[in-house]
Amino acid sequence: MMLHAGFGKFPCTVPRLVATASALLIALNVSGALASPIFPNTKIRLTLIQWMPTKGSYEQWAAVGGDYTVSDKGTIVIPLLGEVSVENKDEPALASAIAKALKEKIGLVDEPAASVEILKYPPIYVVGDVKNPGEYEFHIGMTVLQALAMGGGQMLALDATESPEAVIKLVGDAKEIDDSIMRTAAKIERLEAEMAGQTTFQSKQESNDPVAVAVHQQEEAIFSARANELSRQTKSLTALRDLLSSEIGVLEEKMKSTDANINSAQQQLNSTIALIERGALVATRQADAERVIRGYQDDRLDLTVLIMRARQSISQTTRDLEGLADKRQTEIASALQTERALMSSLQLKKATAQKVLMEALSSGAPWGPAGKPKPEYALVHNSGGRSGETPATETTSMAPGDVLKVTLIAAPRTSAPLSDTSEPKAQDVGQ
Repeated sequence: MMLHAGFGKFPCTVPRLVATASALLIALNVSGALASPIFPNTKIRLTLIQWMPTKGSYEQWAAVGGDYTVSDKGTIVIPLLGEVSVENKDEPALASAIAKALKEKIGLVDEPAASVEILKYPPIYVVGDVKNPGEYEFHIGMTVLQALAMGGGQMLALDATESPEAVIKLVGDAKEIDDSIMRTAAKIERLEAEMAGQTTFQSKQESNDPVAVAVHQQEEAIFSARANELSRQTKSLTALRDLLSSEIGVLEEKMKSTDANINSAQQQLNSTIALIERGALVATRQADAERVIRGYQDDRLDLTVLIMRARQSISQTTRDLEGLADKRQTEIASALQTERALMSSLQLKKATAQKVLMEALSSGAPWGPAGKPKPEYALVHNSGGRSGETPATETTSMAPGDVLKVTLIAAPRTSAPLSDTSEPKAQDVGQ
């Protein structure tokens, strides 16, 4: 009913507004034709627009819309709705589900216009026998061959791992990975302590390595600095709220004094009127007394406005104080999620490096010529908190968060270089 009334007031403007809003929603959902399932750790942007009949315009729900990161469980936490699952939903389906849920939750007549935009997918990881193993940005339609090209495009030859220089480099790479794992583990330990709300933090990891000791001491210092910062912000907001409360108390006392002045002035006015009626005073004295009362009444109104503003500031300060801890927890959770993903990647890289190093050290293969090595591919995909590995080919499509493992399979070697003047023997070929 309100919507129809609003349209009645703007017979010419509303069609143009509707057309404009429709064009906006089409632009926001331009990726609908290319929609794909939303994966965990994907960063999305939710936009909500609703027609406001009382204003005759469309307004965006900034408090509900915004940027969200999908959790490992495949959910996002939206104000008013709480936890919302994105499982088995693409962008249009998720937008529709949120709009319907908001309509039912708030009791709206119509659903708000909603759109979901993918801002950033989780990265993919390329490890194994590639030139530049590491983390790379994902895009829709990415194949194993494209990921391999991003990882350097040129696989390491297994022959190189059989030289002393290559073995030394592998040992150095393994040590570098161990160092990164140690630093990441220390950071995760500190973030978990912050998430648990601990007031003090001391690393539980013991090591005789001076570098490790320095890293853990650095994390302890970071924990202390962040805790002090939060404490200072909390104390500052609490002090501001207490100051505003004291100010309200002073204003209320002044209001009591003003009320007493008003009562006194009113009594004086009544006496003046009585004297005027008996002819003892001139009539102008009544006007003077009334002006005094009006002055006191104006002062009382000013005090009332100041008290209302102070109470409003107290409410805002209280909201800031309550949101301070929530914002801190959100930042910690996001950082912890990133570090845990990095730890998984580093552990996988470590296992691969150890495997290559052990094969190089324990290889008893002769130093004869070898054929071109053949690459084998495998995808490690995390689904529902469980990791699974499946064989892949160069044309296999990849998903956000996948880990591509590239392994070179060496061709058989001959025991010795063949003579230029003799034919290879059957037993030599079979070796």
